[in-house]
Amino acid sequence: MSHPHPELASPPSLPERGLRIVGLGGLGEIGRNMNVFEYAGRLLIVDCGVLFPEPDQPGVDLILPDFSYLAGRFGDVEAVVLTHAHEDHIGALPYLLRERPDMPLAGSKLTLGMVRSKLAEHRISPAGVEVAAGARQSFGPFQLEFFAVNHSIPDALAVAITTPAGVVLHTGDFKMDQLPLDGRLTDLGGFARLGGQGVDLLMSDSTNAEVPGIVTNERDIAPVLSEIFAAARQRIIVACFASHVHRVQQVLDAAVGYGRKVAFVGRSMVRNMGVARDLGYLRIPSVPGGLIVDMREAEELPPEKIVLISTGSQGEPMSALSRMAGRDHPIRVAEGDTVILASSLIPGNETAVYRVINELTRWGARVAHRGNAMVHVSGHAPAGELLYVLNLVKPRNFMPVHGEWRHLRAHARLAGLTGVPDKNIVIAEDGVVVDLVDGQASVTGSVPCGYVYVDGLSVGEVTETSLKDRRILGEEGFISVVIVVDSTTGKLSAGPEIHARGSGIDDASFAEVMPRIDEALGQAASEGINDAYQLGQLVRRTVGRWVNENYRRRPMIIPVVVEV
Repeated sequence: MSHPHPELASPPSLPERGLRIVGLGGLGEIGRNMNVFEYAGRLLIVDCGVLFPEPDQPGVDLILPDFSYLAGRFGDVEAVVLTHAHEDHIGALPYLLRERPDMPLAGSKLTLGMVRSKLAEHRISPAGVEVAAGARQSFGPFQLEFFAVNHSIPDALAVAITTPAGVVLHTGDFKMDQLPLDGRLTDLGGFARLGGQGVDLLMSDSTNAEVPGIVTNERDIAPVLSEIFAAARQRIIVACFASHVHRVQQVLDAAVGYGRKVAFVGRSMVRNMGVARDLGYLRIPSVPGGLIVDMREAEELPPEKIVLISTGSQGEPMSALSRMAGRDHPIRVAEGDTVILASSLIPGNETAVYRVINELTRWGARVAHRGNAMVHVSGHAPAGELLYVLNLVKPRNFMPVHGEWRHLRAHARLAGLTGVPDKNIVIAEDGVVVDLVDGQASVTGSVPCGYVYVDGLSVGEVTETSLKDRRILGEEGFISVVIVVDSTTGKLSAGPEIHARGSGIDDASFAEVMPRIDEALGQAASEGINDAYQLGQLVRRTVGRWVNENYRRRPMIIPVVVEV
């Protein structure tokens, strides 16, 4: 899948003292965030994430940014700047580093800690450059300054990129929680200082641009968790993102208050919380006998004495929570258990999540989720906070990032309300090239930019055509037709033998189409057609017409022609 731009040609050569920005993901979608900055032939990448597949992409594990724009230029990359450690910002790094393993990665202590742990599973040892809020760092012609921002993971950063072409402020994902659990506020003073000096282009998180007002404080969740814990009489299972350290901290604190032990469930949850604990971002309260137990001990403890913190808040089929709901996990959800889905719904995941909720409820669990209890607050700034940042920074040009089209458009409208001229507001999607030249940002062309599908060990081998075939197989089934023909005359020697799977057509019904196949092959033989491919296509068309006439269906028809 790609975003075609027939109205846009390939971009011209970048003018001297011009800065080029190419979004390879995250523009027009929630996920696979990746922006490439070019100045004087050198490149800087900001984030490199994945997108999770939708139901109409069967068999796909992950969707990567399209690196083809960088082909032959990986040696020009000065660094990859990572704003934070969410999968939609770091998940594609193992695939990018296959192209050049020594590419420097710049990020905060927690971000690099989680990245190193992730890359270790791929046997990659990255070249990390640790930076902190307030730090300045140069990579080739790119002068960077980092700013603290508050998000749903600790240690997130915004980055200002300065070149002779001007100053670009990329906010990364952020919100303006005024009472964050770690006391780390979004650096509005730094944004204001930078705005006073002059920001030529603001690239800002658009996820909640349609949501009015300001964000709810993370700490407001604690009383709700306490209320749910107080009412729970059996096992408590909390599902959240494997990187949400603040949410896990609140669950640990609540568990201590109600005399429960805690076990982490799911490989990514165990890995990330181990990194957060070792680096000091997750504080494990001290209790007699220790608070954290392993899964074996958790299974033996009385249900009223245990809290499980699990992955699977998005209904992922192989996640721990989905397996519990499907009775395919050592933890058996039972009557009286309490399940807390402490996360938002990523667009496209609604059906999978509600399926898991229904299954859990079927087994007698009480399920608390964002729809019936305040067990989650967003990590993204709503419209009121986005307006605040626009007014602080006063950018000459504005480009909304990180969002679907509706989010980008809504954010662009907010920028217009704060006084950014329409000609200086650039809405781009993946593959669109934006150049900042002489203080003016404008679209100058496009580059090929499609979806790169990961299916098991294959990367990029699954195409839209093969996905279409999978959808047809899943929705309409298939029919196989085996015939044996004389290689000289093309006449039918044996068969046809017809079998169907998933088509809803009984095998006995195919007796009706046999005469049609015989007639079609006889006609072909009289015309001197004996090519196996042509005969196969003839059988496909004959059976296809019959199925459509009688059943109004379009299954995949697979002819097999054996020549003797």
